[in-house]
Amino acid sequence: MNTRSLLLVAVAVAVCCAATATEQATAITVGSWQPIKDISDPHVQELGRWAVAEANKAAPSNELTFRRVTGGEQQVVAGVNYRLDVAASSRNDMDGVYKAVLYEQDWTNTRKLISLDKIHS
Repeated sequence: MNTRSLLLVAVAVAVCCAATATEQATAITVGSWQPIKDISDPHVQELGRWAVAEANKAAPSNELTFRRVTGGEQQVVAGVNYRLDVAASSRNDMDGVYKAVLYEQDWTNTRKLISLDKIHS
């Protein structure tokens, strides 16, 4: 074999090993709740902002102002379930923390707010 062939074989082996490792890691985490590693990720923050906006549509008399997502976890299913701790304020409560439960499926552009409940002040 020449050098080019050896290099191609090495790359193919590396890709197969990486795919196998990814499948094994996914098999462990699919269906179980895992902490969100980067709460400051713009997508995670956007999900929190979206959840508050959806809750405001359902109950405009108790309008909340999104502050930030402070914690959360996710569950990989046929999409992703999220449980997010969202800091928000309202006219009556400046420092509320809410638990937002939502579902997202990127490939179908589906998002559904399951609940947004106050957990403590």
